Order: sequence, then C-alpha cells, then structure tokens
Amino acid sequence: MKLADLDIIVTAPPAPGWGGRYWIFVKLTTACGITGWGEVYAAVVGPEAMKAVIADVFERHMAGENPENVELMFRRAYSSGFTQRPDPTVMGAFSGLEIACWDILGKARERPVWALLGGRMNERLRAYTYLYPDENDRLPEFWVDADAAGEAAAKRVAQGFTAIKFDPAGPYTIRSGHQPAMSDIERSVRFCRAIRDAVGDRADLLFGTHGQFSTGGAIRMAEAIAPFFPLWFEEPCPPDNVDAMARVAAASPVPIATGERLTTKAEFAPLLAAGISILQPATGRSGGLWETKKIAALAEAYNAQVAPHLYAGPVEWAANVQLAATLPNLLMVETIETGGDFHRALIGDSIAFEEGYLIPPSGPGLGIDFDEALARAHPYTGDGLHLEMQEAPCDYSRENVFGGGAPVKM
Repeated sequence: MKLADLDIIVTAPPAPGWGGRYWIFVKLTTACGITGWGEVYAAVVGPEAMKAVIADVFERHMAGENPENVELMFRRAYSSGFTQRPDPTVMGAFSGLEIACWDILGKARERPVWALLGGRMNERLRAYTYLYPDENDRLPEFWVDADAAGEAAAKRVAQGFTAIKFDPAGPYTIRSGHQPAMSDIERSVRFCRAIRDAVGDRADLLFGTHGQFSTGGAIRMAEAIAPFFPLWFEEPCPPDNVDAMARVAAASPVPIATGERLTTKAEFAPLLAAGISILQPATGRSGGLWETKKIAALAEAYNAQVAPHLYAGPVEWAANVQLAATLPNLLMVETIETGGDFHRALIGDSIAFEEGYLIPPSGPGLGIDFDEALARAHPYTGDGLHLEMQEAPCDYSRENVFGGGAPVKM
C-alpha cells in the first residue's frame, strides 16, 4: 500500500455547536483505493492556513509512503525544519493524518484499530461529559448559575454518567496566570456544593480550568474546592509551565489533570516526573494514536492514569475510543453529552453509549461510517479560530462570565 491522495474538509457544526466552531477532517486514499479518515484538533492558525500546513506535511513526509510506517513518518514530521521538538501546528496536522493511516490499516486487515494497538483491554469505557445548557437554559446566565449546574448534573447522572465536568472559574485570558477574584472562588465553591448536593456519591466532580491561574492562585482554588472531593483539578496553570504545575500538584489536596494542549511524549514526560497523576491527551493534537499510546505507556510507569480529552468532532472521538480500549491505565474518556446529535450523524451512530459507558466499535478501522456529504454540507464560513481566549484581564470588581466552548450563536 502507498498513500496517494489527500482531501481536507472544514465542517462547522450547527447550533448549539458544542465541540468548537469548526472541525478539520482529513481523508487519505491509498493507490489501491482504501480510504481512511482522521481529524486535526490543533488549530493555532485559521482553517485555510491550517489546510495548507496539512497539505505540506502530507506531501513532504507521507505521500507515497506505506501507511504502516507511522513511526518513520512521525520522525520526519517531528524533525521537519531541523527542529526535533514539539510544534502544535505541525504535530496537529500530522496527528489527523496519522489517525487516517490507522483507519486505512484496520480496513485493509478487516480489524478494528484497537486490535492493531495491543488488543482490547477494556470492554466498556467509563465516560464523562461537560455540563452543557439545555435549549431552555438562558445564556450567558447558565454559566454562572450554580443551581442550574446542579440541575444539569442531575440530568446527566440520570442518563448514566458517573463523572461530570464544569468550569465556573473563568476567565481564560491571553495573559499569564493570575490570582482568581474572590467572586470566582466563591462561585466555584457554590458550583461544587450545588453539584455535589445534586448527585451525592453517584458521580465524581471534575473541576475544569484552562491554565488561567498563577501558582499561588491555583493552590488557593484547590484548597477552596477540596471539601467537595473533586476527582481532579484540570490544568490549573499555563500548560507550558511544568515547574508551576509541579508546585500546585505538591500542595493541592485534589489530583491534578492536564494535557489537552500538549503534544508528544516530550511535553507529557516532564509532567509525570513533576507528579501529575492524570494525563488528558487529545489524539488529534498529541501526535496521533501511536504517539499517544507511548504517552499512556509512560504514564503507566508512573502509576498515572489517562483520560483522553475531547472538544472536537467525531473522528477524534472515535480515535480516542479506539485508543482507550487498549489502555490498562485508562481512567475515563470525554464525550459530548451522550455523543452529540451532529457528531453521531457524521459517523453513522457507530459508538454506543450504555448507562454511562462507551462501547468500542468492532468494525474495521475506526469502526465508523463517515458521512462525507453531510460534512461538506456544513462548511465553515466564519473568521474565528476553533477556540479563542479573551484579551481583557480578570475583573476584580465585577463578575467574570465565561461563555463556555465557543458555541454557535442561536
């Protein structure tokens, strides 16, 4: 087999748009006619510029190559431009293309990807979801309403979820880490209390942040939420500051999780040495399935667990599921509610959700039936990035309101 052709589709999910403003899908075809699908999560530049990067990575490092040679192609991309260091744009492009290679290999051998990555360790995968508003919830009020969060949590637990994530401690700014406002701390405590009261011991609380705190600010927040026993405190400090993350991990009574913005084992390994106990790689950014399998193996040696991150489209979701099926140190996998209507429509409703667990598909490759026509019917026409951070600093005199997840305007 040889990789012959590349096509790229940029799809905008319809309202409410959970998963980001757009998703970048790649379609690889071999000279013998086998097609594989992948998804690029990293979106540091706009989609048109990213399409050019993806095409360059494919033509320069992968075209004409046997899709089996993922290690060779990874080393080419990782070393491109005399770098040999993590680059989120190049590795994001490679990650999506690499996922497509595994889809091709599974289809060629008529086996699911999990069978090619060590076999199925987990028959069912514990799932968690972020707390998204329902149609009748008012925005942006929902994002700062602890009672509404408690009601939403109860609904998700009734669906079978045993873990739920929420992030009331905004804002996420382009600045370095800041001290949280007292109003942000108090709101976070109210959310933890309301959600714990709503779900009792039926679900774990996953306290989400996005690297916005200084070291001392993160420790203050950890101490404030600790009485409600969250399973994790997510990305409390900027993702490039390993020393700060280590100091928070040493002082926090709540386990620290991080990794959605990191790429390759070179960025994950120092965090394990720093005492981080939960890694959250996103396969469409972290280097693809083979590199993320290596990251998980490193975590296993440190007695750490892996919880693949998802805030993207359904092909990365499918890749996460294939990987998670093979991991002995899997904690759980992120999903968007029970899958998301548009996510499921794009992949033929191929990932089953059963009482809070995902069932890895047994079909060949990623096990999905990708609806190319539907993806093309929803082109992205905006000018924003997949996700963006605000420029204004934390406000210490008025309430900070973060409208989560770049939703489509209703």
